This record gives sequence, C-alpha cells and structure tokens, in this order.
Amino acid sequence: MKLKKPFQLGSLKLPSNIFCAPLAGCSDFPFRRMTTAYRPGLVYCEMVKMDALVRHDPHTYRLLAYEGEMHPIGAQLCGSKPDLAGPSARILEDLGFDVIDFNCGCPVDKVTKDGSGSGMLKNLDLIGEILTRMIHSVKIPVTIKIRAGWDESSIVGPQITKIAQQVGAAAVAVHGRTREQAYRGEAHWGWIRECKEAVPRMMIIGNGDLFDAEKVEKMFEATSCDAVLLSRGTFGSPWIIEDVYRRLSGEEPLVRTPLDYRNALLQHLEYVREYYPPRKAAMDLRRIGCWYLKRGQGTRKLREMINRSKTLEEINQLVRDYPWHETDFATALPFEQEV
Repeated sequence: MKLKKPFQLGSLKLPSNIFCAPLAGCSDFPFRRMTTAYRPGLVYCEMVKMDALVRHDPHTYRLLAYEGEMHPIGAQLCGSKPDLAGPSARILEDLGFDVIDFNCGCPVDKVTKDGSGSGMLKNLDLIGEILTRMIHSVKIPVTIKIRAGWDESSIVGPQITKIAQQVGAAAVAVHGRTREQAYRGEAHWGWIRECKEAVPRMMIIGNGDLFDAEKVEKMFEATSCDAVLLSRGTFGSPWIIEDVYRRLSGEEPLVRTPLDYRNALLQHLEYVREYYPPRKAAMDLRRIGCWYLKRGQGTRKLREMINRSKTLEEINQLVRDYPWHETDFATALPFEQEV
C-alpha cells in the first residue's frame, strides 16, 4: 500500500499521490468537474502547445479554463523549441496553475512530426535544455511525462530520469509503453521500475493500464513508484479515485449500481450542456455516453440510440427513460477488455 495523504511534490503539498492525467480531447472542463468531485491529488488540463500559448490562441486558452474547486491543478506543455519553453511556462504560472508538466509521451503523428511529444525521446539533450529553461522560469514544480522509449530497441526512460533529476524536475511520470506501441498491448510496468531504480530519490509517477483500484495497488507493488497517474480508467468511472482511496486504506469497496452510472452520465451531460454550444455538446455526448455504458451488460440498445441522437434533449430523455433495472454493471468486463 503506497497511498499518501498528503503528498509532497517539490514545494507543493497535494491532497494525495493519486493523480488524473492530461488527456487530449478528453480531460476538458466538464470532465474535470466530474473527476475533481472525488478529490484526486492533482488533476491536469489537456495538453497545450507552446507555440499556440505564446501567440495567445483563444482555443488554447479555453483548454486551460478551470474553476477554483479544481485546485490543485496542473497544465501540460508540448513543444520542441527551447526559446518558447520559459515564456510558455511563465504564462501558465501567471494563469494560476500549481504544476507544469512537459509532455514527452504523446505518440500521435501530428505531434511527433516536429519532434514534439514522444518525438523528444530521440533527442535527450533537447529534453534537458527545455526542462532547464522551464524550471528556471517559474517557482512552481515542473515535472515531465515520458514513454519508456521510441521502440523496444531504444528504452531511454532511466536516462531521462537521470537528466530530470540533474536539472531539478520535481517528478517523472512514466507510461509503461513505447511510442511504437501507441495504446496497443499491455503496459510494461518493469520499465517504470527501472526508472525508479536508476534514480531512487526521484519521484516516479506510474502510468499505464490503471483501469481499477486493484491495478493501482499492483502497480505500486510492482514498480515502487511514488504516485500514480490515472488515464483511461477515469472514462465513465470518475469515482475510480474514491475506489483507489478505499482499497489502499483497507476499506470495503463500494458497489456501483446501474443508477449510479445513470446519475453520473446525466450529471456529465449537464456539465457538457453548460459549457459547449448545442451541436458540439451533442456530438461529444455520443462518445461520453459510450464511456459510461460500455462497462454494462444490457446497455447496447441505449448506446446505439445515443449514437443516432442529434440533440441534447433527445439524449437526456433517452437516458432518463431507459430501463436501467434491466442492466448489469456488477459483472461487466473491465473497460479495457470491452469491444
């Protein structure tokens, strides 16, 4: 058991060492309203690009919107230009963020094509330079999120961990996959442990395949990491944070009923409705509805109806009228095993 309440990250005291990851296209304002209700140790906004931030792109600033109840909150920067590292970090500090993370893990082509994201894994000297400029420009903690390497023939996690320690980063979050894997296959937690063993004094945040509280407990045991970063496990299950707290504290788990899923989906729907224009909200809720319903047996019909819906009102009524007593979430497969 490695639950820590509170948890010290650099100069910052956090409520716990159970964090919610930055998820591009997913961890938006409504999503974070759902997860922060369960008091994670730290929650992140979606990744933003240094270039867009320094030119004051309105869409980028909207991605960084938050409310006071979301503290402690982190922002994540992506980019490969050292000259922009300091100015963009200062902007985030001025916006009131508690932590800044440097993304060296995003695997998508449109990010890696200019050397950003996991493209940084091919240029360790540049990682050190950018981290140094960020750290020297702000007073708040700076962390870095990496994948283990570009592919299995170039595992560089331990080397980056040493660089991060040398330049003064507060922590290294390690996703136990390579860039080549993207999100396929299982995360290799042994790579996370190797980073901790390389620099025992460095805070290591474990990430990858944390879909339930049992997996979190096993990651702590297998890797000796100091904290964990929940990612896809929060999709349609914002209470996973509470589940983790209870398991790691030796408390009995709570059984989530079909009505719990119904009520959470309706709440998420309301947050989306308040934040986005109607058309975008309706489109987003097709995906969000799938998150909440994918774990349940007997929900296929509702999923199909939501995917055909065109308005928020229609989706809201479908969710309210559905015979939830005919569904079963207790015996459903874990999220990552669903098809």
